[in-house]
Amino acid sequence: MEIDNQKTLTDEVVSTKLTHKRSFWKVFASQKILYLMSLPFVALVFVFNYLPLWGWTMAFQNFRPGKAFIEQEWVGFMHFIELFQDERFYMALRNTLAMSLLSLIVGFTVPIIFAILLNEVRHSVFKRTVQTVTYLPHFVSWVVVAGIVTKMLSTDGGIVNDILLGLGIIDEPFQFMAEKTWFWGIVTVSDLWKEMGWNAIIFLAAIAGLDPQLYEAAKVDGAGRLRRIWHVTLPGIRPTILVVLILNIGHLISIGFEKQMLLGNSLVVDYSEVLDLYALNYGIGLGQFSYGTAIGIFNSVVSITLLFIANGIFKRYSNQSVM
Repeated sequence: MEIDNQKTLTDEVVSTKLTHKRSFWKVFASQKILYLMSLPFVALVFVFNYLPLWGWTMAFQNFRPGKAFIEQEWVGFMHFIELFQDERFYMALRNTLAMSLLSLIVGFTVPIIFAILLNEVRHSVFKRTVQTVTYLPHFVSWVVVAGIVTKMLSTDGGIVNDILLGLGIIDEPFQFMAEKTWFWGIVTVSDLWKEMGWNAIIFLAAIAGLDPQLYEAAKVDGAGRLRRIWHVTLPGIRPTILVVLILNIGHLISIGFEKQMLLGNSLVVDYSEVLDLYALNYGIGLGQFSYGTAIGIFNSVVSITLLFIANGIFKRYSNQSVM
């Protein structure tokens, strides 16, 4: 009897696998044009995202430009040991985590609030105008944004200092760009101004996909505008919020270096140098290519780890995930 049961289970597993295999080829045959259309994009991802991983071998070598691959000196984990013994690495890690968390708290929640408020606007012309004006800064280069921010916070005719002086809040111009403790806040606010409208688009799209009958039913039950937002809008876009949050957590440690490099200066370097800028300064600036590659590998491994941890937690407790 037990042997028959095992044989039955085995037959069912084999049958299931064959069914899945046939269904895959059936779907492929019916949608082969779509698969063919996706091939160029798959090739681009492979060339620009996976092929460069070959360069990770430099982290385990004492890489010297001009030498063949087989002529490079292999040093194992020496550069990683040096990395974890460098005090500047931990300072850059602190700055990266601090600015990442500020960006996650402010740059993630404000676009959600903005999208909800914008959705409540009934005047369509005003709504479209505000949406257009707020997402246009996304297309402005960080070089231009850094110049605008620096000019606005300047002690020589900067609008912020002029307002503060006019209101009597300060007695003399304040040097915002020379204060270390202000740098994280300046970067966070600048990034929020630049990306808020663009980041809100995905939440506006999620809100637009909600069933209008849900709002009508809530209105019939006596729910006011705030109640409709709390009981209809927020639960409706909850899956989108969680997916975006998981992806943002995965990028906590990889925040780029453009805004820190352009807004920073020698007076605030202890608060402006992040891991990507640290890797750039050592890898390209000082010609330590292997050391810079080791920093990049650390960034990638930590980012992937954070992504899987966040995805696992949300999948377990909310049944929402990206994988």
